[in-house]
Amino acid sequence: MITREYVTLFLVGSCFLLDYSSQVPLQAQLQSRTKAGVMSASGGTRGKTVRAPLGEVISLESRMRLRRHGRSKVQRIKRGWVWNQFFVLEEYMGSEPQYVGKLHTDMDHGDNAVKYTLSGEGAGSIFTIDQITGDIHALVGLDREEKSYYTLRAQAVDKHTGLPLEPESEFIIKVQDINDNEPRFPDSPYSATVPEMSPTGTYVTQVTASDADDPTYGNSARIVYSILHGQPYFSVDPKTGVIRTALANMDREVKGEYQVLLQAKDMGGQLGGLASTTTINITLSDVNDNPPRFAKSIFHLRVPELASVGSAVGRIRAHDLDAGSNAEVDYAIVPGDEGNMFDIISNGQSQEGVVVLKKTLDYETKKSYTFKVEASNAQLDPRFLHLGPFKDSATVKVNVLDMDEPPVFTKPSYSMDVYEDTPPGTIIGSVTAHDLDASSSAVRYSMEWHTESDSCFDIDTVEGTISTNEYLDRETAVLHNITVVATKVSKYSTSSTHCQDRWRQFFRKRGTQQEKLMQKTGWKYEICVSVMYKYEEAPIRSVCRDHGYIIEPWER
Repeated sequence: MITREYVTLFLVGSCFLLDYSSQVPLQAQLQSRTKAGVMSASGGTRGKTVRAPLGEVISLESRMRLRRHGRSKVQRIKRGWVWNQFFVLEEYMGSEPQYVGKLHTDMDHGDNAVKYTLSGEGAGSIFTIDQITGDIHALVGLDREEKSYYTLRAQAVDKHTGLPLEPESEFIIKVQDINDNEPRFPDSPYSATVPEMSPTGTYVTQVTASDADDPTYGNSARIVYSILHGQPYFSVDPKTGVIRTALANMDREVKGEYQVLLQAKDMGGQLGGLASTTTINITLSDVNDNPPRFAKSIFHLRVPELASVGSAVGRIRAHDLDAGSNAEVDYAIVPGDEGNMFDIISNGQSQEGVVVLKKTLDYETKKSYTFKVEASNAQLDPRFLHLGPFKDSATVKVNVLDMDEPPVFTKPSYSMDVYEDTPPGTIIGSVTAHDLDASSSAVRYSMEWHTESDSCFDIDTVEGTISTNEYLDRETAVLHNITVVATKVSKYSTSSTHCQDRWRQFFRKRGTQQEKLMQKTGWKYEICVSVMYKYEEAPIRSVCRDHGYIIEPWER
């Protein structure tokens, strides 16, 4: 190994470069420089190193014509440039200009007859040369990341005549890198997504840092990645920056977001290297790994018995911990006798099951219905079928609410006969109506008077018996159609008499409103009353209006 006590010479053009070795072995320097096409000094061959003790100089001989002190002659001379450094350290902070190297020619005999000049990039402003000694210095601190090398030209001239002693030679001063830049993440912070329940080693993302230092020199730009926060959930490849899952089966429903603090450190991660950090926000995307679940096992619903077919009875819901389409739930009624009365519709927006009435209800026939409803996922993931059935069931109990229905007459039609001249107050018949509701409220009867002839009759409000109010005249009217109303007594009434009086007062005051009220609280029925001659055994043939009853005369 060549050490400090040797000097290596390189030929560039027509000059020699003298490179003093320091801590770097010369053999390594020679290998890098001979690759650049530098010719060695011995015999013009390439790729060989010429060693010489310090103080000795090897050069090539050539002929040239010199004009010195007014004389011109041709002589054999040894010519060549010698300078001892190609590199200048960047970010130099010393108080004196940084020494770069020394320019020397064999024509310089130490009599101050040679003048050295420097031109090219930075000559005079960045680099300066001592015209007598040939020493080159850097006047300012240099940043390799701004400019990595400078191309200059050197020449030695006769101080008295100004004529060149050697042809102008070009050389490069390279700024030697130091580790003055930490790694940087250009796109920080980062976001990534990985499916939940992923196995260990699943790729998440790749994060790359850059270092402005020289990647070809030392370890200044050699970056190593490590995770400072985020273990044991994730890992990073120290060379590539690829992040992968380190823990299997991470559950989004337990924890859906993770924050990883990643460090990039140069110098191969060694002590003294510069480092920087970045944050990676990792979100677990949802997969269908949860079945729908009812919050309770029994749902109680109520519906009026008069509800129309197709109307909504109530809503039930099964909750799915998944998100998006993985949380969509389909509802169905488990086949059964009582479930045939209802249907269920899946609401895609609210994920509820809407129970609707399929058939008409009757409280007096059946007061409640019980059936089962099943909730299942609309979309299944085959990878997670082993986690169990993706469905759940619950019981729905629907109670039918009793409504205040009008009473019903016991016969579909009524017809009565009465002789003319029958004394007022004579009972000619009766009607009967019943309350079919569970309350079995008492029924009261009344009569609607539409014409003056209707006032010929009256009805007992409690018993429903119909009687005459006055004498009837067959020649005036053979048939009478009277309207009887059956009304349930309000449960809030204190007595039947009070209730009846109230309705009569209502009829008198409300007029046309009575018809609507009867449709809600009572049942009307028209009765055909036939008036016979006093000594008739049967009425003559007649027709009852509205209902079309035919009354045939009796045989005498």
